[in-house]
Amino acid sequence: MDLKVFQMLDLISARLGNIEKNISRIDEKLDFSIALQRNHLIRVKNGEEVDDNMILYGKPYNDLSPAKAYEIFQNQDMDFIVVDVCGADYKPPKRLEGSIHIPFEALEKRATEIPSRITPVLVISEDGLNSILACELLIKKGFFNINNISGGHQYWPGHQKKDTTFIKSA
Repeated sequence: MDLKVFQMLDLISARLGNIEKNISRIDEKLDFSIALQRNHLIRVKNGEEVDDNMILYGKPYNDLSPAKAYEIFQNQDMDFIVVDVCGADYKPPKRLEGSIHIPFEALEKRATEIPSRITPVLVISEDGLNSILACELLIKKGFFNINNISGGHQYWPGHQKKDTTFIKSA
């Protein structure tokens, strides 16, 4: 009879341990969600663009069109950091002036080189794929004002050549 009591106590203890782990995970998610909502409110307060998906679906970073990102990049009154996560072997037509180059593969270890966790960060890569992954990684590392530059260097307006072709009229 005593053996059954101890087995029952072990089972209850195991279940309580699982419940504690679940509560801890829920608590972490709730803390992250509250911090994310605060970040969105700060963006709104500062007049920054907040994508509907960020609010509706809890998306932690903003996707910027190359044109919108270029507009921000050209605005000397705006405070921001550009992080280029292109691979070490990739050579863009021109490095973005003032950008911090940290290849995506090294970002996990070198994220501390980004000087602020609250200043808006524009993240760019070759074609926009690694920048998405970099945004997600930076969010997990405690950065909150993260902006992905959709399309990356491939569609960056500062790299586009002006069309000088003339059409001859008949």
